[in-house]
Formats: sequence, structure tokens, C-alpha cells
Amino acid sequence: MKSSVIGMLAAFAIIGSVTGCSTDADMAAHNLAKDAETFKITRRVVFINGITDTYMLSIEGLCSIEDQGNQLEVTCKTGDSKYKKHLLGLSDNVTYVVEQLEETSIDLYHYKVIFKPQTIIPDVDLSHE
Repeated sequence: MKSSVIGMLAAFAIIGSVTGCSTDADMAAHNLAKDAETFKITRRVVFINGITDTYMLSIEGLCSIEDQGNQLEVTCKTGDSKYKKHLLGLSDNVTYVVEQLEETSIDLYHYKVIFKPQTIIPDVDLSHE
């Protein structure tokens, strides 16, 4: 009983700290980012050569992006449980733009928490030698 009460208080404190001092724009941006990172939003990622002002590469689809400084990691969902990952180098003359291609409805009054049981229960491969 005591641990469940402490857990509920901690959850309310986290939710309150996130929602209590944020603007509608902050909450919309947060929820859009969550949807994009869970492959619910179609995006276009375009790489541009800053010297020649030409497009070098375009990736379009249900894509998650992660900027690692001099490398951009783009992971796209291509089917049910199917994904492709692209690693793209960035330099002082190569930049990228990410565009959301479709409008989506976002609820400003709900904070999103995504629970994935597979991260708690690992997928173990056993090898026999």
C-alpha cells in the first residue's frame, strides 16, 4: 500500500512539473515529437549542400531522427515490425531540414507516456556452440 501511494505521488509530481509550467505550444511540440518518434507522423528529411545550394538526398516516410552532432541517424518504419536505419554524415557545408508532411491533431491537455514492455523483458538470443 505504502509503495503504491509513493508511486502515485511521484507520477503526479512528474506530470505536474511537465504540464504545470508549460505553454500550449510547449505541450503541442512535446506531443508532436512523441508521435514522430513512435512512427505516427510522416516526415521528409532533406540534406542540402550549403556551397552549391543543391539537395543531396531526401528521405520520406514514418521516420524518427536523432542528431548525433556530426551524424544524423534516420530510422524509418517500412512495414509491420520492419525498419530501415540510415546514418548520414554532417559537415560544415552539409545541413538538413526535417518537414512534417501532414497535419495531425494533438491534445494539449494530455501528457503522453509510452510504455513498451519489450524494453523491460529483453529479447534474448541463445547460441549453442
